[in-house]
Amino acid sequence: QVQLVESGGGLVQAGGSLRLSCAVSGGIFSISAMGWYRQAPGKQREVVATITSSGTTNYIDSVKGRFTISRDNGKNSMYLQMNSLKPEDTADYYCNAYLKTGMLYWGKGTLVTVSS
Repeated sequence: QVQLVESGGGLVQAGGSLRLSCAVSGGIFSISAMGWYRQAPGKQREVVATITSSGTTNYIDSVKGRFTISRDNGKNSMYLQMNSLKPEDTADYYCNAYLKTGMLYWGKGTLVTVSS
């Protein structure tokens, strides 16, 4: 079973940066792809960025050029570097892992608040 723990959220002013981390344990060799999602108050959860086991990345348009997703298999971790943050980036951020078996696991989230 895969466990995911996010960290790195916090309060930052608009224009600032944060780096989110997702620590992975258990079943790491079964992971096919991973991703970062976010959910703002009153809104549905949306995908922010994804990365496959081969390193292919995808981003939603609103974060392209500002956010960077990466994986460090040696450290069993995934990251989301967020630059030029905007108030509309405020949300709970979640990491997930999609296994080769088709199972999907989620972390419990970390809150990012961007003040104007």
